[in-house]
Amino acid sequence: MLQVSPKMISRFDDLEADLVARRTRAQAEGWAGEIEGLDLTHPLLRAKRDDANPRTRRPTVGLGIPTPRAAGEA
Repeated sequence: MLQVSPKMISRFDDLEADLVARRTRAQAEGWAGEIEGLDLTHPLLRAKRDDANPRTRRPTVGLGIPTPRAAGEA
């Protein structure tokens, strides 16, 4: 899985501002397909920013170390 560099997290704010500006223009021009595409992209961008932000990451879960089964166990 690709990881976003912590230095680049602020770039998400720039991308989001650009998406909002593009959606405003698309709405003014009546570009329905563009609006639909931007509406799909915006939540994905927010989710990616939340995943990249270390303050919002979920804690890891310890699953333990597996042990081999004894002979005869099913």
